[in-house]
Amino acid sequence: MSPKGNDTYQGSIDSPFASLDAALRKAREWRRLNDKELVGGIDIVLQDGVYPLLEPIFIRPEDAGTAASPTYIKAAPNAHPIISGGIQLPREWKKAKKKTAGLAPVAQGKVWEIDAPLIGDAVLDFRQLWIDHQKAVRAKSSSGTKMERILSWDANTQTCWIPKPASANFNWQPGMEFFIHQWWAVATLRVKEAKIERDRVQLSFLQPESKIQSEHPWPAPWISKETGNSAFYLCNALQFLDEPGEWYLDKLRGKLYYWPKEEEDLRTAAVTVPYLETLLRMEGTIDHPVTHIHFQGITWRHSTWLRPSKLGHVALQAGMYLLDAYKLKIPGTLDKKGLENQAWIGRPPAAVAMSYAQHTSFEDCRFEHLASTGLDYHKGVQNNEIRGNVFQDIGGSGILLGVFSDEAFETHLPYNPIDRRVVTSNNRIENNLISNVSNDDWGCVAIGAGYVSHTSIAHNEISEIAYTGISLGWGWTPTVNVMANNHIKANKILHYAKHMNDVAGIYTLSAQPGSVIEDNYIDSIYVAPYAHLPEHWFYLYTDEGSAYFTIRNNWCPSEKFLQNANGPNNHWENNGPMVSEEIKQKAGLEKAYGRLRFLEE
Repeated sequence: MSPKGNDTYQGSIDSPFASLDAALRKAREWRRLNDKELVGGIDIVLQDGVYPLLEPIFIRPEDAGTAASPTYIKAAPNAHPIISGGIQLPREWKKAKKKTAGLAPVAQGKVWEIDAPLIGDAVLDFRQLWIDHQKAVRAKSSSGTKMERILSWDANTQTCWIPKPASANFNWQPGMEFFIHQWWAVATLRVKEAKIERDRVQLSFLQPESKIQSEHPWPAPWISKETGNSAFYLCNALQFLDEPGEWYLDKLRGKLYYWPKEEEDLRTAAVTVPYLETLLRMEGTIDHPVTHIHFQGITWRHSTWLRPSKLGHVALQAGMYLLDAYKLKIPGTLDKKGLENQAWIGRPPAAVAMSYAQHTSFEDCRFEHLASTGLDYHKGVQNNEIRGNVFQDIGGSGILLGVFSDEAFETHLPYNPIDRRVVTSNNRIENNLISNVSNDDWGCVAIGAGYVSHTSIAHNEISEIAYTGISLGWGWTPTVNVMANNHIKANKILHYAKHMNDVAGIYTLSAQPGSVIEDNYIDSIYVAPYAHLPEHWFYLYTDEGSAYFTIRNNWCPSEKFLQNANGPNNHWENNGPMVSEEIKQKAGLEKAYGRLRFLEE
């Protein structure tokens, strides 16, 4: 393959294809016909350059390889191929009019504009914008990293009172959004109406997120004289574009506005907006999984995620969003007598999404400039490897693994499917470098594993995370379920909890017999500026229902741990600053993967 190729060519080094679709189709035909080319396997080789997508790549059971004849989709020697779901804007920016209606006075004469990209006859919607590979900031009501505090929340009327924003021309406009910090998760609500009353504003919101936000009990808006109410900002309105590095998409006028930073020149800059939510989907069936396909040296860039713009986003935990949730009038379920809430969740999309896949791998790949999850091995995935990759600048989680409750399955119930082929098991996540993920949805994690068994998460290096480093388990239940024999070993987790609290370097939920957490190095937690309970953070945190774990020889600066509503038979041994320095030094990337720290854009 080559960006200079053509899908009518032969697919050879001298006559390359242009798209992965064409290469996969040729390989699929070889497999259908049992061609002699299958001997030893198939290599699909990508030469240097950018491969833009207009639709997701779909790999299906007919593409499956075998142990004797695998398929490798890989970079050519010394090449750095990029598969992009984004659209690069033309260099047709011009200074906005000196008197642009609705623009803040401070920004007049400093903002540039361009016609918004069209798909058919509709303006392309997007929530991220990259200027020369740097993510710009969607225009918001508070400057820099500052946030304001809500005044009150009325769950009965589903309204919120906030201080009137400082901008002189504040008024409601279509598309305005409300971003709120609440405990260990965030919510994005589309603003239906904003009623100004002297120095404060009453907000109401669109459905379905308005009902979910006011009915679900955990996590909810925080009201406290001691530590301050929940922090928030408003965003996505031209009036909020008031400092360099901010942008606003005016879908009604078909214009994109941006205030360049001092060092940026829009006449020469590469400006990219995301178009596709998923770049690659590999999906088999329970009876016919996709097998023996391997990716090496590929960069995956520029995905979008539009649910918050269309339906809002109210997260329960680890980025899983609520479809419905409410407090029980009479607490208790068959599994948990004290349970007071019910919840059903959805799963955010991923740039690369895998289901019913076996014996596949990603190695030496990069996942960057993505709106939601980077790489997601979801359901019915066994014996796969994620090794030696870089994950950076990702709005959601870096890596997700396993089911986190199906949409029709109440999320606190133990997961015990009759057909065990759907269970995610025997997978390895090892020697990956993960940094600056969860930078849009602050409640996401670097590595999140739900209902998984026989999983190895080892020697990963994690930093600059808004919430938790590694989250293992789901369900909040001590009932034994499919989770067992998971191993978190020798990971290095630094600079986490940038924005959230009720957080840990390593966090667990529910019963997981035979599981071990050992030899990890956890340090340098942030002081989250808007934490509801500023001291409610931990290095290791076994949360509700966690049972049958062994936790030993993990180095951290102090013994700041939490065992909350745990189940039986957890064994803690030798965790804290007394642990050997050798454990600390061996954690993180192994020597063969140290080069990942020095890879440039």
